[in-house]
Amino acid sequence: MEEWKYQYWLQSITGIKNKKKQILVEYCGGAKELYYMKEKQLASIYGILQEEIDEILATKKSWDLNKEAEWLEAAGVSMVSIEDKCFPKRLYCLGDCPYAVFYKGNFPTENEPTAAIVGSRACSEYGRTIALELGKKLSACGISVVSGMAVGIDSFGHWGAIHGNGKTYAVLGCGVDVCYPNNKGGRELYHRILEKGGILSEYSPGTVPAPWRFPARNRLISAFSDIIIVVEAKKKSGSLITADFALEQGKDVYAVPGRLDDASSYGCNALIKQGAGIIVSVEELLLDLDLCMDKILPLQEKRKKSLEKQELLLYSCFGLHTKNLEELMQMTGLSSSEVTDVVVRLQEKGFIEETFKNHYRKK
Repeated sequence: MEEWKYQYWLQSITGIKNKKKQILVEYCGGAKELYYMKEKQLASIYGILQEEIDEILATKKSWDLNKEAEWLEAAGVSMVSIEDKCFPKRLYCLGDCPYAVFYKGNFPTENEPTAAIVGSRACSEYGRTIALELGKKLSACGISVVSGMAVGIDSFGHWGAIHGNGKTYAVLGCGVDVCYPNNKGGRELYHRILEKGGILSEYSPGTVPAPWRFPARNRLISAFSDIIIVVEAKKKSGSLITADFALEQGKDVYAVPGRLDDASSYGCNALIKQGAGIIVSVEELLLDLDLCMDKILPLQEKRKKSLEKQELLLYSCFGLHTKNLEELMQMTGLSSSEVTDVVVRLQEKGFIEETFKNHYRKK
């Protein structure tokens, strides 16, 4: 029996968190080995709770491996788990990296350059136009667009990529077989995305949308993207959550400036004030990223090639806010002299700048 059937079973257990699933798999050797463990064997695993043991045993009784696998295949849904060699390395930066990801259509390749376009649901005509232009021109340069398929900026970013004849990926806060929003426009976009791109989710097929699932999916939108572009965002916006995840993951955040009296621009203007890249035009954005039609490399890969190990470690500590030498020492575990030396090298290479004495930020 194929290993993935057991992996599908493990991913479907909602009462066990991602990190615990990884621990169990590492301890047992795989989902298949975990499936055949007896209660006494499970109880001997350090850190496993009795309620988690009960959950495993209960799902084994109710889960028909062959029947569920046949249903998944019939639904046209594929799955990749952390046990697979092809599991995306992009997701390893997550503290709660999903044990598995479901998808319909295509899956982003490891070296595929990607940019997230996110923003307000209740967007303005200005935001709509910018999101469409960004999606179209980025895709024309071979950069895939990642977003959440929500009404507003997300959807227009997807449509821009489609009009640019490029790939686009939607990360959902529900099952990949559940179209959300489930209206005429949403259903049309869902099917157009599948033509060249894909629909992704960590939630099992059939999972319905729920408010708490959307902030969680935002971390995946960021993880699958090399850069994050916020087009419009109110003071309290899910797009700002995505930006926060991006900074935690060491990604660059860009924002489109807006009018001071427009509530939909408050979040973007605040990001720019804090040090996010400002988008003056798509052409200048591409130049800023040093991306061209002939040779496009993901930003993270470029950094890995141009920075030494300690330089990359230190650079990943920077977000929108400045960091002082003491903070950098605490975050990296490097000595004072090592941090000072690496900071100087990063300044010389143009990656960071000193805002005031011994305080630095991304350039």
